[in-house]
Amino acid sequence: MTALAIVVLALCTLVLITVVLNMTLWPGVRPFEGGEPGPVSVLIPARNEAERLGPCLESVLRQGAVAAEVLVYDDHSTDGTAELVRHFGERDPRVRVLPGIALPEGWCGKPFACAQLAEQAVSDWLLFLDADTVLGGDAVARMANEAAARAATFLSCWPGLECQTFWERVLMPMLGFSVFTLFPAPLSLSQNDPSMGLAHGACILAHREVYAAVGGHAAVRHELFEDTCLARLWRARGQRSLCLDGQDVVRVRMYAELGEIWRGFLKNFYPAFRRTRSFGLFMLFHFACFLLPFLMIPVALLTGGAWPVWAAAAAMVLAMRAVMGVRFGHPWWSSLCHPVAEAMLLGLGVSSWRRCRSGRGVEWKGRRYHTGAPGEKR
Repeated sequence: MTALAIVVLALCTLVLITVVLNMTLWPGVRPFEGGEPGPVSVLIPARNEAERLGPCLESVLRQGAVAAEVLVYDDHSTDGTAELVRHFGERDPRVRVLPGIALPEGWCGKPFACAQLAEQAVSDWLLFLDADTVLGGDAVARMANEAAARAATFLSCWPGLECQTFWERVLMPMLGFSVFTLFPAPLSLSQNDPSMGLAHGACILAHREVYAAVGGHAAVRHELFEDTCLARLWRARGQRSLCLDGQDVVRVRMYAELGEIWRGFLKNFYPAFRRTRSFGLFMLFHFACFLLPFLMIPVALLTGGAWPVWAAAAAMVLAMRAVMGVRFGHPWWSSLCHPVAEAMLLGLGVSSWRRCRSGRGVEWKGRRYHTGAPGEKR
């Protein structure tokens, strides 16, 4: 067991270095320094979002003339979403609601909604926002100028997370942890390899002409993980896609309570992997590096094993969480809850895998996905 402990400690050391480099070298969106960018069409898919959409629309309208139009696709809502959008439209003619049409076979709901919005948009730049997204001041102008400065035709901003409940503060930081312990964010800016494509669906700015040329959301119609799939497709077609830190540009409260967090991550977890093999390696890596050290400390103490090595590995994991907490503004105590959060993350992965592989599929907003024959992934 000593040899295993040393291997895990070495891996944790490498991951901690990766995290420090990510958190110190990954750039954000630069402040607005004047200069009026071209008009942007703001596009918002919404399905039963009446409780969350208001702050989003308010923040968009505060962007000024750069937000040339604001289109909301009402995806068969039953909670007054369309009425809310019409109310905003009475205040500002830039706001319009597009009524939902039947979801075609082979499409997931969000990609289809985004595709319908893009068809109706008139600006050269398209800004796709989730309905729970809130923009900061000059956010649209800053993103448009940043895309132009970096010669990118696809720019996603990784949002700051608004967490209010206990479980949000414990579990939501695991979203960034699962990405930035493995993803070389600074390297992705200089290397346009498709495997380094990354995006957060809460905020994606895309050039309209390039969007159409790569196939738009129709090219990722069956994906629940459509944001990063689109970023990778962009790169595969020779275009430049970037994901930057958008903490001061975009804020989002993704999920509000434990059940919603579980369902939200469940729908994306296993579908995010192209192969069952890569999913299995991810799960094994997370268990061995990010949970096993905490489990082995008491075992090693009782058996006289290499507990100092396991303790050092656990300290490395907590240091990763602390560094991310400083960058992303997570409460300090959420890092100490890491073993609980990691165990729940692994449980989510197993549950998502079982549901997709069994053909039962995953459910989100009243629709069920990935209900095909078992074994469709390898």
